[in-house]
Amino acid sequence: MKLLNEEPSTELVGETKGFAETIQLANALKPDGLLLELHMSDEREYSPESVRFQLAMHAGCIVAIPVWNDEKAKALAERFGARVLLDKANLYAELISALKQSCPTDGRSGI
Repeated sequence: MKLLNEEPSTELVGETKGFAETIQLANALKPDGLLLELHMSDEREYSPESVRFQLAMHAGCIVAIPVWNDEKAKALAERFGARVLLDKANLYAELISALKQSCPTDGRSGI
């Protein structure tokens, strides 16, 4: 994501297309934060709780992005263990500040 690469206080360390890839990459990189799309290509294969459990061991925090920002999305983000739910319409305006506030770094890696 171009925005993260341009921000000096963040480092984009990977991108994935599905929950399986996300879990594998988080396990390998142990990022300070994880920007998680709530609906991915393999979403029917993974429950939010199983993803949450596996990511909790490897990622510092989760910031979620839903397809639609409504009450169902808020509930789903909570099931994934997300600290913040961002609206795609305001993503570029809110992303960096949300990551800084919600995912303090400890020098492990990046986002």
